Amino acid sequence: MANSRKLNSKLPSRSSSRAIKTQLPNGKDTAIGIALSGGLDSMVLFDAVMRNLSAQNANSKNQKKPIWVFHIHHGLQKSADAWLDFCALAAKRKKVHFDFRLLQLPVNTNEAEARLARYEALADLCEVHGVSDLLLAHHQNDQAETVLLQLLRGAGVRGLSGMPMTRTMGQVESNIEAKSITLWRPLLDLSRAELEAYAKQYRLQWVEDPSNRRFMYRRNAVRHALLPKLELIQPGAIANLARSAKLLSESSHLLERLAELDGAEILQSSKTAPLETVLKVKPLLDLYKKDAAAANNVVRYWLNQLGLAMPSVERLQSWWLDLQRVRSDARLEFMHDGGVIRLWRGQLTYEALANQQDVLKASAGKWVFLPLPLRSKRLGLAAEWVAQAQLSGMIEYRLRKGGERFQKTARGATKTLKNLFQEQAIPPWQRQAPLLFIDNELVAVAGIGVSHPHLVATGKRVWPEWQA
Repeated sequence: MANSRKLNSKLPSRSSSRAIKTQLPNGKDTAIGIALSGGLDSMVLFDAVMRNLSAQNANSKNQKKPIWVFHIHHGLQKSADAWLDFCALAAKRKKVHFDFRLLQLPVNTNEAEARLARYEALADLCEVHGVSDLLLAHHQNDQAETVLLQLLRGAGVRGLSGMPMTRTMGQVESNIEAKSITLWRPLLDLSRAELEAYAKQYRLQWVEDPSNRRFMYRRNAVRHALLPKLELIQPGAIANLARSAKLLSESSHLLERLAELDGAEILQSSKTAPLETVLKVKPLLDLYKKDAAAANNVVRYWLNQLGLAMPSVERLQSWWLDLQRVRSDARLEFMHDGGVIRLWRGQLTYEALANQQDVLKASAGKWVFLPLPLRSKRLGLAAEWVAQAQLSGMIEYRLRKGGERFQKTARGATKTLKNLFQEQAIPPWQRQAPLLFIDNELVAVAGIGVSHPHLVATGKRVWPEWQA
């Protein structure tokens, strides 16, 4: 059985549950999710939410909102199974839904990797159960720790603004492409002491994670060694750090608005990926010569929009030096945050590097032949020719080797695939398109089209289509 704790802290003058109540999501009929680790913070959040919702349901004729409790089983502690049982029982006692995810994390997993894996698991649970609002139990002490950790690593305004009270889960936290999930932190204005007092008032039980006392983790060292000493030097230091985070968050918001204004002629939608943005280098360099700080702000804003980590001052400076030295039509690459920033045709674009799994997934596609209606005026490949080639094994899928030639239209000249890709402004790193060969003749190119000399207008016809 997991260890449980009860504290005898003095109850604060204000009601913690009332403070939490005003922060809950309102006006939505969708399910609410609560991340429950079983620790003090999440148990206080769970109890307060259930009390507040119970009061709301008693005074309302509306249908009750579904509540889901989510637990992430990290599997790194011997007592992790007991924590899972503890959380499942807590949900059962409150008569709410429960689900969990088991993470298979390596022993040497660092804090950032574990946090990302946890958010991905929570996002997956939200998607499965139709949850659009997810409540997290971060509190004022957590905020102070975050600010100090960011300060120690030399973060800028955005990093020092800490955790927001609410935000939409983005690619930073999740690789799950799902509907919008809003993260809520109702306890962010409450101190650890207030949570302890709340737990005493309602006689709550919780589990203790022994790893929270291991100083090998930086956050634990800040929590147990640094913050108590700061409170001795400056009473109220924790609350002051959290207050600074709020002020810096406002400054960060203003910097984003400034970046949008300064980047009006610099930021533009990508032609190959309309939902992403690229940077036009010439106006960006013009801005850099006039106001380097403003240009840095635009670059950081762009990276943040893409969900990427912020570069160090040294790395950003090296980018500027390289950009000023090369010609506008030159090709340049910067490795950053698991991907590559490329200069091509006067624009900076970002692409995540494909890992081995992505490559295997892409190569697992196939060419399919879709039948065309007999009365259709659309050209296609002769169905009998394709059928015979299939029987004789003369249909092949190949990757580009270079030098392949292709005639796309009736009056168009036969051109190399390189020229066709250039005409369609397809970047070089996206030109490894699947090729369809029938009887050793290039018939179709994914993303380009079908060879016109091989098309017919009468009889049974099929159209080749690449399906990844």
